[in-house]
Amino acid sequence: MSASELAAAVREVLAVDAEAFRSTAMAEAEDLKREVRDGTFDNTQALVGLELELYSVDSRTGGLRRTSRQLLELIGFEKELGLHNAEMQTSPDPLTRYGLVAQEKEIQAHFVPAQEKTDVENIQLVTDGIWTVPPRAEAASEYLTDYVEQDGIKIATNMSDSVRYHAMANTDYPSRFALDAPHVSLQAETVMPESLITSIQPHYQVPHAPDLPEYFRYALRIAAPLLALGVNSPFFPPDLYDDAPDEEVVEDAHMEHRIGVFESVLNPPETHEEAPKVCFPPDFETVEEAIDDIAADTCIVPVDVTESDRFDDAFAHFRHKHGSYWRWVRPVFDGATRSQANARIEFRPVPAQPTIRDCVAFEAVFAGLMETLPRFEHPVRGLDWETARRNFYAAARDGLQADITWLTTDGAETTDIDAICSELFEYARDGLEGRGLSAEQAHQYIRPLRERLDRRTTPARWKHERVRAAVASGVPLAEAIWGMQAEYVDHQDGTLIEDSFCDWL
Repeated sequence: MSASELAAAVREVLAVDAEAFRSTAMAEAEDLKREVRDGTFDNTQALVGLELELYSVDSRTGGLRRTSRQLLELIGFEKELGLHNAEMQTSPDPLTRYGLVAQEKEIQAHFVPAQEKTDVENIQLVTDGIWTVPPRAEAASEYLTDYVEQDGIKIATNMSDSVRYHAMANTDYPSRFALDAPHVSLQAETVMPESLITSIQPHYQVPHAPDLPEYFRYALRIAAPLLALGVNSPFFPPDLYDDAPDEEVVEDAHMEHRIGVFESVLNPPETHEEAPKVCFPPDFETVEEAIDDIAADTCIVPVDVTESDRFDDAFAHFRHKHGSYWRWVRPVFDGATRSQANARIEFRPVPAQPTIRDCVAFEAVFAGLMETLPRFEHPVRGLDWETARRNFYAAARDGLQADITWLTTDGAETTDIDAICSELFEYARDGLEGRGLSAEQAHQYIRPLRERLDRRTTPARWKHERVRAAVASGVPLAEAIWGMQAEYVDHQDGTLIEDSFCDWL
């Protein structure tokens, strides 16, 4: 699509009547509530799925690499925000031994032939929390901020030709389009800085849709410890750092900068009357409250919805709003047919992981916890929401060294990370065994995360220690970060498909 064609398409989207769109979405929400009450969104069993984001690097230089949309289509991946980004989604499977095996095999089945095709183009597909090496002979700041103005429409130079992404930069919604982190400040005119980060997003379909708020409450409380185990983005591309001593940059690094990037780029300024969209969501007392929260959320880019014969096109405007309902944990209601209609929880805090096995480990542990915590009415349900929120941002800052407050199975308060995670692993094991896995099979999914706890080494800590040691020995920060990133990519090249991060240690 040419710049003029893209600008025309953006202008057409901007002409959509936002108030009419909102009214239609609100009416659809009422219809959705009725379907939920009638049992349409119930499932006979729990199902799981996974979204996995990644980026491309040049296998000769290690720098970020733009990838053609034609190549992505050829290898079966979907385009994402930046020209270097891609995404794949697994098909939903039952939460059983065979379902989890199918999830892992499906990802492997996509990656192996994809790698064979990208290798010919000297492209390596990388799963990581944040990229730090820009394309060769380019600065990250320029790559993230370059744009052109075509007929009054801002078009980001390095962004995919998705009308929705480009429209975000041309609406009245007051996103900051900024990076705001320790020793990092960058102002852009588009959402392109968000393309720094990539994530995994496990999905868990609840059996009985009206019970979603109970599962959701537990999902919010386990967000902090699971994030603490998964942190993987302590550093930015070096040229984004302000003029500060290298040692200070290393000392002040957050273990998971992805959380701050998503919030500072897409949220309004803190002083603005518009509420933040990227945030730790509230508890819901009823499933109707969850639906109302989505329906009432500001839609950044309303569109003229094109309906098809999908069942959930009866809620097409409501469903479109999920595209900018950016909560760290969010409810989802959809289904291509009436029999496939489902209510699920999308868990969004965890960054992309070093290997496929690590990604599936988080999917399995999250699903196991969703199975068993509500069933046993675990006391952490009563943990104050504000404490759960504070835990979440503490985990983003400090990973496994964060001060996280938890209520144990006997109702006692603790901040002992060993006790917190050990209890989570035990409940996850019980949940997986309850779905037919043997103790050993459940352990295989939990082991990659258990070893991180035992060794106090997350991917972020692994990165941080290498950069810290290099800087302490006199290596300039940029060289230290790039050296760490090259080591990460080299390790991943040999372990992505069948091994785990623990095999790096």
